Amino acid sequence: MNEFLDTILPSAFLLIGAFFLFVAAAGVLRFDDFYARIHAATKASTFGFGFTALAVAWVYAEAVVWGKLVIAVFFLFITLPVAAHLLSRAVLKRTTLDEQMGRKPGAPIDAAPGERGGD
Repeated sequence: MNEFLDTILPSAFLLIGAFFLFVAAAGVLRFDDFYARIHAATKASTFGFGFTALAVAWVYAEAVVWGKLVIAVFFLFITLPVAAHLLSRAVLKRTTLDEQMGRKPGAPIDAAPGERGGD
C-alpha cells in the first residue's frame, strides 16, 4: 500500500497532467479559430498544471510545498479564465465580422442585410 501511495499515485497524476497539457497543445495547433485556440490553451492547461502540481505536492509531503502549490493552482484557476476573456474581448473589438467568420473582407454574403439578424 505504501508503494502505491509513494510511486503509482503520483505517476498517475503526472500522466493525467501530461495528457491534459498535450490536449491543450494539440488544440492550439489544430483549431483554426482564435476563440477555440484560446479555449483549448486555457482550459486544458489549467487542468494539466493542476494534476502536475498535485503529483509534486504528493511526492514532497511537506506543508510548505502544499501551501505554495495550492496558491499557484488557485492563482492559475483565477487568472487564466480572466486572461482568456480579456483576450477574446480585445480581439472581438478589433476585428470585423468578416474576419471573425473567416471570410475575406468584402466577400459576398448569401443572405440579404435585413435577413442576417444582427443588422
